[in-house]
Amino acid sequence: MTRDQAEKIQRQLLDAADAINRADQIIFNLDAEDRKRLAGPLGTTICALHFELLKAVYDEYPELRPPAETPVISSLLRWEDVSLPPSVSEADLDAIIFAELRPLSRKMALVLGNAVSRCKELGLPVNDEMIGARLIALAEADRIEGSGDLRKWRHSEVRLKS
Repeated sequence: MTRDQAEKIQRQLLDAADAINRADQIIFNLDAEDRKRLAGPLGTTICALHFELLKAVYDEYPELRPPAETPVISSLLRWEDVSLPPSVSEADLDAIIFAELRPLSRKMALVLGNAVSRCKELGLPVNDEMIGARLIALAEADRIEGSGDLRKWRHSEVRLKS
């Protein structure tokens, strides 16, 4: 393949990854039987897209690979140092967070960003650092699974417990 073809393929595959992510959000809201039936094939598709198709493009044209970022700590706030506003309970925040989690790992930054957006929609005065601290506390309490240093939001992942 030529570089021009590789760029076009990469662009289409990244668009497909975005579409698959949107489908994943819809699948998560299905009943347990349908979720179970669709989650496996979706996971297989995600793996094939990222670890086979895009990898093949990047193996031939490594310069197309997105630049690696130096992982940085996004927040040092600990849950025990958070003071939720009176209008927000811990259970409210957990419900919003769990609505964004999936059985498959998702970037901490994605889950956190979606939760912040949901809080804004609901008019809840909660910021990203509070939600990040809560995600870390949930992982430390073994209520969710996390991988990587969860303080580094763009370089760690979270998911529902299996």
